[in-house]
Formats: sequence, C-alpha cells, structure tokens
Amino acid sequence: MDIAIKTALISVSDKRGIVDFAKGLAQMGVKIISTGGTAKALTEAGVPVTNIDAVTGFPEMMDGRVKTLHPRIHGGLLALRDKPEHVEAMRQHGISPIDLVCVNLYPFEQTVAKPNCTLEEAIENIDIGGPSMIRSAAKNHKFVAVVTGPDQYPRVIEQMRGNNGAVTSRLREELARTAFGLTAGYDAAIAKYLNGQAGIEFPDRIALALTKEAALRYGENPHQTAALYRLPGSREPSVCSGKLLVGDTEISFNNLLDANAAFELVKEFDEPAAVVVKHLNPCGCAIDEDINVAYRKAYEGDVVSAFGGIIAVNRPVDGILARTIMESYSRFGKALGAEGFFAEVIVAPKYDEEAVQIIRTLKTWGSRVRLIETGPLDRARIDINEYDVRHIVGGLLLQKRDLVGWEPNVLTFPTKTRPAPEQLADLRIAWLVAKHAKSNTIVLAKNKKILGIGVGQMNRVESGQIAIRHAGDEAKGSAMASDAFFPFPDNVEQAAAAGVAAIVQPGGSKKDEEVIAAADKHGIAIVFTGKRHFLH
Repeated sequence: MDIAIKTALISVSDKRGIVDFAKGLAQMGVKIISTGGTAKALTEAGVPVTNIDAVTGFPEMMDGRVKTLHPRIHGGLLALRDKPEHVEAMRQHGISPIDLVCVNLYPFEQTVAKPNCTLEEAIENIDIGGPSMIRSAAKNHKFVAVVTGPDQYPRVIEQMRGNNGAVTSRLREELARTAFGLTAGYDAAIAKYLNGQAGIEFPDRIALALTKEAALRYGENPHQTAALYRLPGSREPSVCSGKLLVGDTEISFNNLLDANAAFELVKEFDEPAAVVVKHLNPCGCAIDEDINVAYRKAYEGDVVSAFGGIIAVNRPVDGILARTIMESYSRFGKALGAEGFFAEVIVAPKYDEEAVQIIRTLKTWGSRVRLIETGPLDRARIDINEYDVRHIVGGLLLQKRDLVGWEPNVLTFPTKTRPAPEQLADLRIAWLVAKHAKSNTIVLAKNKKILGIGVGQMNRVESGQIAIRHAGDEAKGSAMASDAFFPFPDNVEQAAAAGVAAIVQPGGSKKDEEVIAAADKHGIAIVFTGKRHFLH
C-alpha cells in the first residue's frame, strides 16, 4: 500500500542535506513540523515550518529535554488509520496524523570518543525523544515512513516525485528495519560507555552494535556468504577502519582476516617493520632502520610461503618500497628457490601516488592487489576496552584483547648464561611474532629477522622441528621464542642440537628446573617473560 506524505516531522542533529530534503518535501505540498535548531535552520533557508509547540500546545522545556514526548506527536505516529477506534480517538483529542518522521540522534558516540569527554557531557548527549519517535514510526511503518540518515533523503524524494507524493510499503518496511537497527546500536553504545565508566568488564547483557561496511565476495569458502561489519566509535588505526584502494578484484573474507593478522603484528614495532602473513600466520617478519631492507628481510624469511601472501608495513609506501615489493621474486626470491611471487593485499599507513602507479602497472598481478591505507599509527589510540570475540555454535566467547607486548622490566634471567644485547633484540622480535602465530608456536630469529616458524602443531617439539628446518644452517646462533612454557627439557635439547643461542619463554612449568639445567649444560641463555601468548 502506498501512503501519500502530507505531514512530516523533522528533527535532526546531523543537518547535512536536511535543507534540500525539506525543500523537496515542501515543493510537493508537505506540511513540515520541526523543533529547536532544526526549525531555525529550515526557517532561515526559507522552508515553511510549523513549530512543535504549535502542535503540542506546550513549549519546549527543560533545556530541550521535553518537546516531542506528547500524545499529539506519538498519537499521530502510532494511530492505525484503518482502525475506527484509533481514528475516533484522534478526532476527539485533536491529533493529526504524521506520515513521515525524519530524525537522527544526538551524537552520543562522537561525544564520548572525545578525549576529555565528561560523564555529564555524555549523559546530555543521550537522546530520548529521537529514539521514541523513531521507534513509534518504525512500529507503525504500515502508515508512516521513518527516515534516519542523509543517505536516505534522495531515494525518498525520488520515489515521492515519481509516485504522486507517496512512499511504497516496500520502502517503508526497509526504512523501519534500518531504524530499529539504529536505535539498537545507539542503546548498545550507551550501555557500553556506562559499563566502562563503572569498570564492569563483562556485564550481564552485551549488545554488539555493528555497522555494515561491505558485502564480501564470499566467506572462507565460495559456498559461504559473508559481509564486513564495523564496530562504532573505534578510533584505532586498523584494517577495518582503513581506506580500501580497491584493485580489479574485490576483497574477500580471508583477505581481511589475513590483513588484520599482518597489520596487528606490524603495529607491535616502533622501528620500521615489515610482515608477510599466509593463512593467519606470519611467514616473515623483520625490522631495520630502512623499511626497504626490513621488507626484503621479511620476504626472504620464507619466499615459498610468501607467494600469494599478505604484506603489512608500518611506514608509508613510496615509489622505492613499491618497486621493492613488486620485484620481490626477480630481485630476491628467485635465487632462494621461489617459483614466483604476488601479493593479495598490502597494508600500510599511507601510499603516495607514485607507489600506487608502480604497484598497479609494474607487474600484471598489480592490478588485482588490494591496497589498504590505515592512516598514521598511534599506539595511544588502541582501544583497550574492545573485546576479542570468538564464535562457538550457539554463543560467543568474549575476552579482553591480548595487548601485552615485550616488557623488559619484568623479564627474569634464570640461566648462568645471559643473552647478549643483540640476542635480546632478536628474542624480542621472536617473542612478538610468537604472540601472533597459532599455538603451539616456536619462532627462530637472528639479525632482526625471522628465520623459521613452526605453528599450530599438537606438540611443541614438532613446532620446533618445523622452525629449525626452515631456518637451516642459519639456526646456529639464533634466538628462539615459545608462546608457552616448556613442559620438558626436550625442546631445549632440540634447540641445542640446532645451535640456538638464547630462548625466551613464559616459564612456570613444574619442570622449569630441569629445563634450566639443560640450558646451562649447553650454554644457552633463557629469558622468562612471566606471560603466555596462546592463540587458538
């Protein structure tokens, strides 16, 4: 059923496009009711407006807290116009129908995102009348259109102009669904903020309000559908908040998972760093004073696995770095046994125009690579209150993010041999990479470069065998990291046979004394972190 729009109520905080929208309505003979600042803006723009108090018979009061919460407003929104009793009630109480509500809400999320926002400011930016009108109109979408964002204005006007001033039931239903999602997300943001203010980590009820950013080609496999949703209010530089400079191929579910894994690892380093990820695990990572050298070292860590991988760097990509990446195979990989090279995604804080041009044109695969620009990295903007969410059938597991990195002040040195400064630097890199690799994890590093990684094995000894095999002769003098403690000395014996010089691990095993004794026997330095980094 089409509904002709004769009366509209407009009350918005975000005034983008509202004047043109209201003018479009007025040109079609729609009576416009409005409030406060919106009424003022429309009047100044020459749009005829009826003030809300002329409808309710009450002035706006209490600093604008009370203005639309009135039977003549909500009766006009909620009345079922095909029900005689409702029509009669409207007649008796002087209530006129309202056919369209255009409301967006006080900017609560933007307000609380400000560094110096006070609780009083946050409370004052909790909208009451807006959500009430939106919910009333959405509930009665059989007769009322509810418009909640500037992106909807053109479609509504276009349909009215082509439909004798009426809005179809299909569009009203769609607008209502969007409206209920908006109010649900708004309440979720308020609850999250208030729980945070009270220091409640895991409240009895949690609503995860997400905004759809993009439909994806498919999920992990082509028979699965997928979409990307974004948490509101997040200011942290991330793959999700980054700008996608799309290539010829759309980004996929797996691309985003891998890109996130790569970027979260490269964010651990203040110095120039590069990471290569394949199937959620790092296959290369390195740091250097020169980002181009850091990338080369990261790629050389595993040139076979790097094929079709995800690259992340924590410095802007200029023409030199772009060419270094694109020529990985011909300049470095061919001599190391690679069969070829291409990247699915590159993530960086910024790309200059020359870099984009080189990536797109230097190699045929460059037109397909997806570029994600995250903006400048700033560890001060990391959201310490964001949950790490895992799905199990029928529910979600929530935990706080693992934001523990390298903590020099809490390290202990239980062995007779202590690591040299350069070994300690390599232990740091190996430890941070182990944090971002699937358990069980063993990582070998030397000269600020990852040599080999063993991940995801059912026992730690096999993970060590994989890492040592990848490192080859370079394992001699290397630093080893384990994401969890050694339950037996066998890992140390294996490391000693490969020539490993130093090991970092959490400690805390019942057999720590045996592990330490084995290290002392072989002259290996052990460092205990006191923290575990399981990643399942």
